[in-house]
Amino acid sequence: MRMTRRQTLGAIGAGLAAGITQAAAQSAGWVMPAEEARHEATFMQWPVSREVHPDRYFLGQLQGTIAEIANTIAEFEPVILLMPPEAVAGAGRRLSGDIEIWEIPTEDLWARDSGPVFLTNGAGERAVLSFNFNGWGGKQIHTNDGRIAARVAERMGLPLIDSGVVGEAGGLEQDGAGLVIAHESSWVIDNRNPGLSRDQIEARILASLGAERMVWAPGVEGLDITDYHIDALARFVAPGHAIIQLPEAVDPNEPFSVSAFETRDILRAADLHLTEIADPWDTRITNDDFVASYVNYYVCNGAVIAAQFGDRAADLAARDTLQSLYPNREIVMLNVDPLGEVGGGIHCATQQLPAV
Repeated sequence: MRMTRRQTLGAIGAGLAAGITQAAAQSAGWVMPAEEARHEATFMQWPVSREVHPDRYFLGQLQGTIAEIANTIAEFEPVILLMPPEAVAGAGRRLSGDIEIWEIPTEDLWARDSGPVFLTNGAGERAVLSFNFNGWGGKQIHTNDGRIAARVAERMGLPLIDSGVVGEAGGLEQDGAGLVIAHESSWVIDNRNPGLSRDQIEARILASLGAERMVWAPGVEGLDITDYHIDALARFVAPGHAIIQLPEAVDPNEPFSVSAFETRDILRAADLHLTEIADPWDTRITNDDFVASYVNYYVCNGAVIAAQFGDRAADLAARDTLQSLYPNREIVMLNVDPLGEVGGGIHCATQQLPAV
């Protein structure tokens, strides 16, 4: 994210979520399943903050985009949308009857980063993992967003596991089979994890996710609110197989371009199988900070929900590539330009609840 079918789940568990440490989580066998594993639901957040989005008209556009994404996903699996009580009446008019609203206060829409990360174990249980969201290193208000993981865990009666690090789930990709990739710039940085080395951060991430191996690329620090989240560039489609989006050629004067090719080379050297996809050229929004990421898609039950940007040739090529990678899922492409204008995409706005 650059700066520039209904089902009641509230009855699952009851009581206060118990906080447990990352070390205890590791010994209990908690793991994060791959996104393409079956879901019970999708969690999303309703943006409401005029401090974050002062333009009322644009905030309305963002809300409309979130409603469209939620309504689309709800055709394939249940959606739970988090929002403050005072937003329920207005939001409900935009949402299909297949969406369940939970009155958990939010500020912004980025459920991938501030929402709950769900783990499972061999006993068919779930837990919530917290990456201790701090507004991407204190860059944005997060009075409510920073508490969402704990509040969801409490409502569902699930254990709350402290990862031992500060960061965001959008800052890493994992294949559900033990491999994690990330940019150092989103984790090994003083606005998230001061005093911790890369090795210490890696050990805590791997233990929290139940993973075994981590591949780092440098990334880009300080030029966008996330310090270059990996999920706008590269995503796992299967164990050991990633898709990566690249410009036509490296631009030595553009740090994100340089970093993208650098990340590609590191992933290749780490023996990952890579599928490359091209950036769009002729997008509807042309400002420099606009995020036009095809790979920031969301895999739900039976579908892949992805963005299109108005470049007919590139959009069709992206659809064909995604269909080849997910042959048993419907590819649904949406105009989500307002998300790109505030630095993210569909994956950033969603978080899966794995089925058990």
